[in-house]
Amino acid sequence: MACTLDSKQVEQAQALIEKALRIVIVTHMAPDGDAMGSALAVYHYVMDRFAERSKTADAEGPQAAPAVREVSVIVPNAFPAFFNWMPGVEQVKVYEGNARVCDPLIEQADLFICTDFNDPKRIGPMGEKMMANTCPKIMIDHHIKMSGERLSVSGEGSWANVEFSFPEASSSCEIVYRLIVDDRFAVNTQIATCIYTGLMTDTGNFQYNSTSCELYEIVAELVRAGVRKDAIYDAVFNQYSTDRMRLIGYALYRKMRIYPEHHLALITLSADELDQYHYKAGDTEGLVNMPLQIADVRYSVYMREERPKPGTPKPRIRISFRSQGDRPVNVWANEVFHGGGHANASGGELFGSLNQAVALFEKTYAKYVKNE
Repeated sequence: MACTLDSKQVEQAQALIEKALRIVIVTHMAPDGDAMGSALAVYHYVMDRFAERSKTADAEGPQAAPAVREVSVIVPNAFPAFFNWMPGVEQVKVYEGNARVCDPLIEQADLFICTDFNDPKRIGPMGEKMMANTCPKIMIDHHIKMSGERLSVSGEGSWANVEFSFPEASSSCEIVYRLIVDDRFAVNTQIATCIYTGLMTDTGNFQYNSTSCELYEIVAELVRAGVRKDAIYDAVFNQYSTDRMRLIGYALYRKMRIYPEHHLALITLSADELDQYHYKAGDTEGLVNMPLQIADVRYSVYMREERPKPGTPKPRIRISFRSQGDRPVNVWANEVFHGGGHANASGGELFGSLNQAVALFEKTYAKYVKNE
């Protein structure tokens, strides 16, 4: 089913963007293709919108001189190197380790545009900083809102002033595309490239969350706008290191467990194992999907250990869930591992040991998977 944006909300977003002088675009921790694609597509859209207005103002004479605009893109932590080619990526600031530069931008912003998350906690320490600034916020997201405590602007309702929330959408990039088109704004090659990257990566190269015919109509329009889809696939999926390939081989051969009675696979990697293969952000991208290629596996879970950081005495276990067909995993991710996401693609976390995470997984999986 296609997501249809409310015209009044589109007008509200346009008015906020038009009025703002200092815009900060933010996306979630561990940015993936949809996070990077949606944030950068919004960046190009806003910058191009300002450029058009500047031309109009210049034509009207000195008395209509446009205001100086500042647009920043800030991500909570490092993104995978295989996104370094994306248009506008040189504008992205990484908050982790760079708070002295980023905090003033966050504090002085008069508009936040938040892409690919619906809870400020998903952006880590940036969330508290952003919520301390009471300026307007636009949210663009396609994740299901799960239960649990949330930060809020007013103490009730949504924390965002304008909320484009469509769990039925394939990706946040799809919503960004619709927002730009509904604004009657031309999608140029830079915007189209960013949007296609998010569509492609968040659907597993159109393997899941991609049954809507409208999605392929969008893809056709993006190709008409100049997207080189084969080049994008190559840039994202064919640029891995030798260490990454060896790590994947090790994970599948040594660390994959199969629970045949529940058609379930589990892969775990400790921080020491990741260090052995010189792990970098993104090196295990797609690993959780691989067990689903086994004929009798319908569910797949991947756990990755992160070493404790200052102030967090326990390691963090990042957990990815995948499934096929009418076999949702988002409730499991939410109720047991404080996460959520799509029915067939979700995530969660646990602060503790890898053994504790595995024990909790084994204690609960029978409740959440179908014993077919």
